[in-house]
Amino acid sequence: MLRPLGLGDLLTGVPAIRAIRAVVPDHRLVLATTGSLRPLAELIDAVDEVLPARELEPLDWTGPPPELAVDLHGKGPASHVVVADLHPRRLLTFDSPGYPGPTWYADEHEVRRWCRLVSDGLGVDADPDALDLAVPPAPPPVRDVAVVHPGAAHPSRRWPADRFAAVARHLADAGHDVRITGGPAEVELARSVAVAAGLGPDAVLAGRTTSLELAGVIAAARLVVCGDTGVAHLASAYRRPSVVLFGPVSPALWGPPPRPQHVVLWHGDGAGDPWGTELDPALARITVDEAVEALGALPDGSCTGRRGG
Repeated sequence: MLRPLGLGDLLTGVPAIRAIRAVVPDHRLVLATTGSLRPLAELIDAVDEVLPARELEPLDWTGPPPELAVDLHGKGPASHVVVADLHPRRLLTFDSPGYPGPTWYADEHEVRRWCRLVSDGLGVDADPDALDLAVPPAPPPVRDVAVVHPGAAHPSRRWPADRFAAVARHLADAGHDVRITGGPAEVELARSVAVAAGLGPDAVLAGRTTSLELAGVIAAARLVVCGDTGVAHLASAYRRPSVVLFGPVSPALWGPPPRPQHVVLWHGDGAGDPWGTELDPALARITVDEAVEALGALPDGSCTGRRGG
């Protein structure tokens, strides 16, 4: 199973991976994904082995030809050939020249797209809500906190830092233990949000957690506020109350499942650039007041303040 992409991509592929397991319950399932995602990929209960891979590069596979190889990466020959080169007995891909298979639809939600590939190709039901991820075995560095995650891979999907700070300040004033998360490249962003929110340095977790520790923090969080990024998918995987801010990309394509604990804010038309270098106008239209109101719409108790939780 080939999916060497980002964190959100990995997690949206989990229901399809589980459906593949249902088809071949006695086989050894190998997931080819990026080395940095290996710790999280190992939390997927349907996966037996994780093979480090690089996007659109040949796999370092030394085993025999697999019984089944599935391209969960893309829609065309560039990724299809990566799994085809393993000479599997059976190959499952979307339809493209030289590769028969189900039709790719550009307007399909990412989770449902891969579920449909597996359902149509292997004749098995795939539940798009089967997004759950195992909780990391080690205790998280903090528990029962309100997570504010201001970062995103590209500026077009990054809500302004001062607005995240205003939301963090609101949560702190309500009695929450607020923590600002992020990767190593987002430390300064996280610190600026914490300072503007009136939070101390201990509130900044950015750059201080491994991917597994971050997953543990999200799994044990009271709530999550973030943009259209991998942390939003972790909140879905652990069914944590979340407010997710969308801009250039429609939540109909990448949003959380329709559960009451996930609230989505979006004012776009889907015509934005998810890799853009400037704040997307649709994301800019989301106000602090809207985000605060959305927090109030989370399930009872999730936004109730509690010091020292």
